Amino acid sequence: MSFSEYFPIWSKLNDRQRSAIENTLISRHVEKGAILHNGSMDCTGLFLIKSGQLRAYILSDEGREITIYRLFERDLCLFSASCMMNSLQFDITIEAEKNSEVWVIPVEIYKSIMEESAAVANFTNEIMASRFSEVMWLIEQIMWKSLDKRVAGFLLEETVLEQSSQLKITHEVIANHLGTHREVITRMLKYFQNEGMVKLSRGTVEIVNSAALEALSDI
Repeated sequence: MSFSEYFPIWSKLNDRQRSAIENTLISRHVEKGAILHNGSMDCTGLFLIKSGQLRAYILSDEGREITIYRLFERDLCLFSASCMMNSLQFDITIEAEKNSEVWVIPVEIYKSIMEESAAVANFTNEIMASRFSEVMWLIEQIMWKSLDKRVAGFLLEETVLEQSSQLKITHEVIANHLGTHREVITRMLKYFQNEGMVKLSRGTVEIVNSAALEALSDI
């Protein structure tokens, strides 16, 4: 499928705007674990995900990570082009969680079209509002929800994304998603195992009682 089929407001662009995007669009293949953008880089461009899965996270001064949102097929990543938004600076890292295919729209092209097209401006604002809502939801989870509930919810979310009850994931990766330490996650998972909710093996967490996890996570 072509870029035009993935970009939801393509039909609202005029011929000149479409040509500007088509003539400067970059197609990239990124391997799992690759960093597409981090806060110290120059403006990378806007990513439109053709396939795969990306993760946006922030890094503390102590080196701890926390996932703020994920990006899937057809999602558009704006924060990789934060320089496009006046006076806003986002120290966010974008990483490929799976092998992915993305299109990169150069910042200057997208910005010029956004300045002259109300449809693109509205579309961009909607995405921005959605991302801020996700960040606010995350803050609420951290402030008001205990870690055991967050871990249970995360494991259930992963089973949906991977379409499997057997998750190939390390304790450190879980800790990075949730903004805590690996040792804390290890203790929590061992508790889950003792309660018969999961079965642990090297690099794998198998969900054996999803109903118990759902009850714990308040889903």
